[in-house]
Amino acid sequence: MANALTRIAALFSLALVLAAPVARAAEAVDMLLVLAADVSRSVTEAKFRLQREGAAAAITHPDVVKAMTSGTHRRIAVCFVEWATAGQQSVVVDWSAIGGAAEARSFGDRLIEAPRSFAGSTSISGAIDFSVGQLERAPFASDRRVIDISGDGNNNSGRAVTDARDDAIEKGITINALVILTLLSESFRPEHTNPPGGLEKYFRDNVIGGSGSFTVVAEGHEAFGRALTKKLIQEIAGLPGHRLAAAE
Repeated sequence: MANALTRIAALFSLALVLAAPVARAAEAVDMLLVLAADVSRSVTEAKFRLQREGAAAAITHPDVVKAMTSGTHRRIAVCFVEWATAGQQSVVVDWSAIGGAAEARSFGDRLIEAPRSFAGSTSISGAIDFSVGQLERAPFASDRRVIDISGDGNNNSGRAVTDARDDAIEKGITINALVILTLLSESFRPEHTNPPGGLEKYFRDNVIGGSGSFTVVAEGHEAFGRALTKKLIQEIAGLPGHRLAAAE
């Protein structure tokens, strides 16, 4: 009887092992990239449309697609988020592997169709922390993890932006920035959009960090798409195995 029970227990254990789902390794990509866009109150509806349309145009630009498909794995993974006040962050287009023009168009179409997320203050620190969380839950794997922050003002909500930056860097994450300039004559809060030394200096000193980090400047929201196209190519083409000419 004891032997029979032992055999039954062994068979039951084997059945559980065979029935257990097989863990699948995360799909390897050349880069995990979070595009984190500022939608605070300083981003008017007209500026917001320029920003969204510019982002969609940049993602689908032939030179950007070429960059995305020129690495070892022939694709990168992208997640697009929007942010404003501390606690106001949202995933607009979730993690998507882009390895060709059709996948890039699909990402761009979803981006254009999605409604605006918020309109509040400017928590760059909250945007960084939220973006780190998205990288940590990504269903793809890469040694290269980048947060691409775009914004038109300094941090005025949430914890210190330098603390958020430093915490991200300690995790091996690179933070780059697309700095959107605002003319003094068009700014309703000059101390926010035009801090001492200029907004690009503020981002260089307080926001970006990690391996090869850099800023690109957009001379207003109407130039957002062109600046982001240049920035994406620079970010992606800097990966090992990429040899690409700069975009026009």
